[in-house]
Amino acid sequence: MDMLLNLVAGLGRGTLALIRAAGSLALFALEGLSHIVRPPFYGRVFLGAFLETGFFSLPVVALTALFSGGVIALQSYTGFAQYHVQSAIAGIVVLAVTRELGPVLAGLMVAGRVGAAMAAQIGTMRVTDQIDALTTLSTNPMKYLVAPRLLAGLIALPLLVLVADVLGVAGGFTVCVMKLGFSPNAYITSTLNSLKAIDVTVGLVKAALFGFLIALMGCYYGYNSKGGAEGVGSATTAAVVVASILLLAFDYLLTDLFFSQ
Repeated sequence: MDMLLNLVAGLGRGTLALIRAAGSLALFALEGLSHIVRPPFYGRVFLGAFLETGFFSLPVVALTALFSGGVIALQSYTGFAQYHVQSAIAGIVVLAVTRELGPVLAGLMVAGRVGAAMAAQIGTMRVTDQIDALTTLSTNPMKYLVAPRLLAGLIALPLLVLVADVLGVAGGFTVCVMKLGFSPNAYITSTLNSLKAIDVTVGLVKAALFGFLIALMGCYYGYNSKGGAEGVGSATTAAVVVASILLLAFDYLLTDLFFSQ
């Protein structure tokens, strides 16, 4: 009986801790969003975060998308050749890249690269009392550190996903034409016929949400880190892990919302 009560008590404590964490995160996100639309706006901080999230993440996202498109084409050919429907490969590549792989892979790459950097930078400022120094200098830390990064993630990731979409389709085109012997004109025609505005639009909506979530997790865990260097390391790990999980969860929810019918 005592074991059962301890189990129930543990579940209750875990549930309350999860609700408390979710509430704290929601309040943090709302405060950060409110500072985006209220002056002053720190343009230099935003520009630095935008370049770090978008421009400097471009090589890894581009290579990931390019090779992913090629892999989709190869795997699709292996299956479709059995049923003599190789002509559907172009449509499968463009559909998979624009709906799913473009936003998801770009989001995961940026989460590992930028989300960790944000958590480490802000976490280091927290444990070295630099955030308290900002408050002493009458500078709101949420407005100076968090709001520009949230806005940068919201804007930069959709631009990265546009590039990833193009390069993913180009990867599939290159493999099909150079390795599998497809006609370039036929492949391009099939791709254009299969491309739909709703697929690209939903992919960009996902990307905007993913960018916001990545920046939010990096800022939240960095801002609330404690315990010196070990605490900063734990905050960095938590930011990447939680951002990746939320990214995949919201990917499913948005896909179910837009494409379930």
